[in-house]
Amino acid sequence: MARSVCVLGGTGFIGREIVARLARDGHAVKVLTRDRTGHRDLRVLPSVRIVRADVHDLAALQREFAGCDVVINLVGILNERRLGNGSREFRRVHTELPMKVVQACKSVGVRRYLHMSGLKADAERGPSHYLKTKGAAEDYIRRECAASLPSVVIFQPSVVFGPQDEFINRFASILKIVPGFLPLACADAKFAPVYVGDVAEAFVRCLERSNVAGRAYQLCGPEVISLGEIVRMTARLLGLRRWVIPLPRWVARLQAAAMDYVPGKPFSTDNFLSATIDSVCDCDGLGELGIARTPLRGTVASYLSRRGGRGRPQAG
Repeated sequence: MARSVCVLGGTGFIGREIVARLARDGHAVKVLTRDRTGHRDLRVLPSVRIVRADVHDLAALQREFAGCDVVINLVGILNERRLGNGSREFRRVHTELPMKVVQACKSVGVRRYLHMSGLKADAERGPSHYLKTKGAAEDYIRRECAASLPSVVIFQPSVVFGPQDEFINRFASILKIVPGFLPLACADAKFAPVYVGDVAEAFVRCLERSNVAGRAYQLCGPEVISLGEIVRMTARLLGLRRWVIPLPRWVARLQAAAMDYVPGKPFSTDNFLSATIDSVCDCDGLGELGIARTPLRGTVASYLSRRGGRGRPQAG
């Protein structure tokens, strides 16, 4: 059955994949964004409408959610733009925005809310502002939605990869310009990278199933791999000979502190703190939803080949 779906964060890497699948399935999709210009890949989809709105304005959310069956919130940040804010921007985006979304859903009668969180999010034990503020949002959602908005589903992915990601592709760009070796912070941090298409499919499958309400799904790929192994694999796929040199933890922390001042923050103290806990699932949320997990290596090879790499794994 076709649904009316409102998506926050629909113009991002994961959002574009979800919106495309919703449109493919015939759903009417409204994407809220600060800037309606661009987004040509979404504009060509006949059932997708891009609407300019301030998602932090409760009244705007109530107005745009009215008449919608489902709301999807994908909005998130990896770093704060300004120094000296503590966790202010993380709280605004990861905690206060979901609170407003829940309030708006309840006030206009939205039937289902799909919420993007993060693996290992924990308001009390999370080592970083990113994980603490994501965890605080989960706590609020569970507390406030248990009775009045029971059809909530939370998704907790490990790092997400795909052709347009800012993870594998960022390291690919760095590896192409470094002269023979790459000092790498947090090289021993472990991830279970999950394919963007699998994450999108999880959202789509939870759009109206009755047995998923109130659940949280951990989303991981089939491989547990360290950051150092991911970077070495990327270099091999690009046909580059690069030595990856793991930095001692204290040096990595100093590097992160220095990077806090670099425009764009390619690495930060908060990133370092997040990496002190392995981003690995305790259970197979994709399997519970009947989704086969896409392997990392073969998929990355296919899209790195379009960047000029050899596109196939090499020995070593």
